[in-house]
Amino acid sequence: MMLHDRDRVFTNLYGVHDWRRAGAQQRGVWDGTKGLLELGRDEIVQMIKDSELRGRGGAGFPAGLKWSFMPKQSDGRPSYLVVNADESEPGSCKDREILRNDPHRLLEGCLVAGFAMGANTCYIYVRGEYFLEAERLQHAVDEAYDAKLIGKNACGSGWDYDIHVHRGAGAYICGEETALLESLEGKKGQPRLKPPFPAAVGLYGCPTTVTNVETIAVAPEILRRGVSWWTGLGRPKNTGTKIFSISGHVQQPCNVEEEMGIPLKQLIETHAGGVRGGWDNLQAIIPGGSSVPCLPNTICNDILMDFDSLREAKSGLGTAAVIVIDKSADIVEAIANLSHFYMHESCGQCTPCREGTGWMWRVMTRMVKGQASISEIDDLLDVTYQVEGHTICALGDAAAWPIQGLIRHFRPEMERRILAYRRDAQAAE
Repeated sequence: MMLHDRDRVFTNLYGVHDWRRAGAQQRGVWDGTKGLLELGRDEIVQMIKDSELRGRGGAGFPAGLKWSFMPKQSDGRPSYLVVNADESEPGSCKDREILRNDPHRLLEGCLVAGFAMGANTCYIYVRGEYFLEAERLQHAVDEAYDAKLIGKNACGSGWDYDIHVHRGAGAYICGEETALLESLEGKKGQPRLKPPFPAAVGLYGCPTTVTNVETIAVAPEILRRGVSWWTGLGRPKNTGTKIFSISGHVQQPCNVEEEMGIPLKQLIETHAGGVRGGWDNLQAIIPGGSSVPCLPNTICNDILMDFDSLREAKSGLGTAAVIVIDKSADIVEAIANLSHFYMHESCGQCTPCREGTGWMWRVMTRMVKGQASISEIDDLLDVTYQVEGHTICALGDAAAWPIQGLIRHFRPEMERRILAYRRDAQAAE
């Protein structure tokens, strides 16, 4: 399984070609956009549903279904599309390349998706550290206004459409859709209780859809090339292409657009030059960004890179940020580092997350050295289940899952450290 060049959506992923409007139009962006809008709102949403496109931001929720939640008739309130470009998941750097090297593809997607939702205004919320990316995106927005691709009578369609670029301040929690909305409104970035969901009460109390950069960017290409083209890639319910971010102990860390469902081993050996020291030197892989459970080398041999395959393996595709860990690394310390990250990024609103992330990190720091008892491994696992699913947003889950994966697959290593520390302590006496 390998993606043919003709099926690639992101044809300037590496910035080889001109990222500006002229270069983008040569690559087919803004080609017949007016005709796509003439399909009508209902037809566009139905085509996205039929394509089985799932959100590329981590959760994998069906995109067409999400778009359909927006009200068909306005009750007097405006509707908004908000694009989540607050890419802060450790290991994930795919949206950065779209913003930097193919911003017009995103803007065209914003127009098409916004029209399908009945929204006349779009906000693109960019991670604060993405300075160059925000600069290029704003330049692309200005170009699109100048060419009348957006603004009044966008693309000659009769639809008025405005796009605003908003820069965040570097908070991981603002990647959560309702915390992002709070931040956009000028408030502290803390998740909202749901319901009401954003499609009913979102930005400024109006119907809003918050969705990921990559999800929006592929939509016009699905409409242009047809649903059957997209569903011909990947597997049922796991269709199309996906940008994978491969980092860690590989020969050539990279971003690459590949077919959904590509075997993990093939993905790494074909595009990243293989594991440092060879495949036999592989210890574990975090397949979907730091928040999903790691997988040991035995599972990595045959696993497919799509939502359902990884869920069956008790992990997840997430943002498809593949973090490779070889046998030279301390796997327990690696997960402890992630525990510190989630403790630091917790907004503190929910008690299980605010208290639990700190408690888990403190125990993990002792586990690294073996300064614990065997029974504390079960205590640690129990706390992860008390945090998971008991918070307003998914940050609690994100903090719990890496530790659950560690205990599931590397418990013998944790026990070995505890016993070794105990022996050394007795010998010192």
